[in-house]
Amino acid sequence: MRDIVLLVARLLLAAIFIWSGYNKLVNYDYMQGYMLSVGLPGWSMPILILWELGGGLLLLLGAFTRPVALALAVFAVVSACIAHRNFADVNQLIHFMKNLGLTGGYLYVVYTGAGALSLDKKLKLKWA
Repeated sequence: MRDIVLLVARLLLAAIFIWSGYNKLVNYDYMQGYMLSVGLPGWSMPILILWELGGGLLLLLGAFTRPVALALAVFAVVSACIAHRNFADVNQLIHFMKNLGLTGGYLYVVYTGAGALSLDKKLKLKWA
């Protein structure tokens, strides 16, 4: 039962980054405009897409789970501080708090690892 819960938790935590990376990819120009509006350089979009899609997929598969979860936790805090810092806007405040909540989930994964239903376990990956 523990490993099924860890798999479902990874799926749910990965979903937001997979979706966000995919959304940036299919709405590239719009999202790049938003990134520029919050002060990020235009060349950062491919990096953000790779980080979100790649990190989300690695977390979902349970590959290098602990370092990936730590990287996603850092990303969630940094992106909250860059893109969701206008607390006068309730929507921005909600997104900021969502990112902090996600950070807690990712840190929990850093501590627990991926469990048996993962590539970490199946392939005996280093840094698991």
